[in-house]
Amino acid sequence: MALPLTYNVRNVFVRWRATLATVLGVALVVAVYVLVQSLAVGLEKASQSTGDPRNVLIVRKGATAESSSQVTREQFRLIPYRPEVAKDAEGRPLVSADVVVLINLPRRESGEANVLMRGLSPLGMELRPQVRLVAGRWFVPGKREVVVSRRLAERFAHFEVGDRFKTAGQELTVVGWLAGGNSAFDSEVWMDADEARSIFDRDNYSSVLVRVTDEAAAKSLVDGIESDKRLPLRADLEVKYYAAQTKTALPIKILGNFLATAMSIGAIFAAMNTMYASVGARTREIGTLRVLGFRRRTILFSFILEGAFLALLGGVLGCLLSLPMHGYTTGTIGFETFSETIFQFRITPWLVAQGLVFSVLVGVLGSVLPAWRASRLPVIAALRAV
Repeated sequence: MALPLTYNVRNVFVRWRATLATVLGVALVVAVYVLVQSLAVGLEKASQSTGDPRNVLIVRKGATAESSSQVTREQFRLIPYRPEVAKDAEGRPLVSADVVVLINLPRRESGEANVLMRGLSPLGMELRPQVRLVAGRWFVPGKREVVVSRRLAERFAHFEVGDRFKTAGQELTVVGWLAGGNSAFDSEVWMDADEARSIFDRDNYSSVLVRVTDEAAAKSLVDGIESDKRLPLRADLEVKYYAAQTKTALPIKILGNFLATAMSIGAIFAAMNTMYASVGARTREIGTLRVLGFRRRTILFSFILEGAFLALLGGVLGCLLSLPMHGYTTGTIGFETFSETIFQFRITPWLVAQGLVFSVLVGVLGSVLPAWRASRLPVIAALRAV
């Protein structure tokens, strides 16, 4: 014979003062776990949402990022006229040779950080349709002009439209803001590619972005680049390349798991203390249940279920506490580029489910010993308890 669930629910709410501390403790653990993991999810989503499935990105073999890659001008000249390359309405190959460099700039608050600057060929903006201009205008080649990410402008000094900043001995003027559609482009500053090569004294390009005619052409281009001995280059779909740039998320995930594990130990002891107090206060009640015919394993399961429900309440509260951070923009240093990476907290349904499961696990672990004690109480001694 099983105890009704209403029995456990009633006991949790009747003794609400004793259980409130446990609920709040579990809520804090779950909120920290969900928030830290949402950082990793936000980083991954920023990478995974970058690029166009019609584009192929070409970098040097062995390069871990565009900023560490080199494509010579001789190698670049072999790419635009391949048959797989799509053309625009004017018959120009849809190709952009980019220059990617790191520049060190002051933050608005204090300190400095690296920022990724991308020099684009004239058709580079057309190849990235998810990027749009949200203020000012696009840069004019040859005039030392740049367009910066609006989100970078919120974090760095001298990034307002019309402001000027100095890098590599040159003064550059901010003429516009771009929005990257929650992608990796939200972490970049854009200017003309050949002007960037001149300013930063680069003989070569960093990467080449190519629009192909169809899926079969993309495969043909990737295979052709890989097998061409004249081109020590590596080609991949742009979306696949950026989806793989998620190394920064791994340490954050590890940190989240470590913090959750460390804090959960305290939450488990809090749940254990609450359940032991409950067992002590309900000794005669437990004895009565035994007299009524309820078995020891039924009482054991009932107390574990009660502890799990108690922790689940904390889990729900913790998830609710973390929800206001969803969509909040922050930044960190990307391990792939060693530059400022802008992303958002992303609290997904799957992450909420993980938080709730985690809270139930804390409740179960904290209830096992008190439940075992309750189930082993001698019937006569329990009934005589004051």
